[in-house]
Amino acid sequence: MPSEFIIAIHVLVYLRKMDQQLSSEELAKNVCVNPVRIRKVLGKLKKAGIVETKEGINGGYCFKIGSEKVTLKQVYDALTVTICHTSWRSGDIHNDCLVSSGMPYVIDELCNDLESVCQDYLSTITICDVLLKLENKKRGK
Repeated sequence: MPSEFIIAIHVLVYLRKMDQQLSSEELAKNVCVNPVRIRKVLGKLKKAGIVETKEGINGGYCFKIGSEKVTLKQVYDALTVTICHTSWRSGDIHNDCLVSSGMPYVIDELCNDLESVCQDYLSTITICDVLLKLENKKRGK
């Protein structure tokens, strides 16, 4: 899973939990990454209309639309990431062996199918669902 996606989910859940405008420095401290990474990720979420920003000394990030409606698929789409992807392929498409020459194509097809299943699943989970899972975990459920 791409780190950018994980950062986005973490930040959005934290924004939902805190229910206030927070600076990239405050968010970075909670996520344990550099504020520059936060700004890069949230820039994409802002462009997608998921968060809004206020500039200046008292600036920061907050939800633009109700977080109870934001799905992980919307976050995924905003970041234009791929969850199931590999750049390495076994075999050689120019080899005479059926397995060696065909495996790269089969793996590509498998990754595409898994990506589709992942996207469908992400559309069923909201930021509020993630927050609820965290709260239930803390309560021992």
